[in-house]
Amino acid sequence: MTATGARQSQERPRAGMWARVGDRLIVGGSTVGDEGRDGEIVGLHHEDGTPPFDVRWSDTGRVTLVFPGPDARVQHFPPHGTKTAPST
Repeated sequence: MTATGARQSQERPRAGMWARVGDRLIVGGSTVGDEGRDGEIVGLHHEDGTPPFDVRWSDTGRVTLVFPGPDARVQHFPPHGTKTAPST
């Protein structure tokens, strides 16, 4: 059995959309043939990582405040300093 303190220090899965700084926001296109946009999440406004996000768009380099809609998704990356297993 795991101690209560150890359980609380582990990151818990979150329901709904959330992100960390460094993750990627991908937004679908609004019309047929529109590939959409993507950008790096460079700022958060809530400690739990829920929207809105500050996003630096890859196509313009501009940073904007984004309230993601249903056509958006977050691509998560390991936190900085986390080692990943080498691929074989």
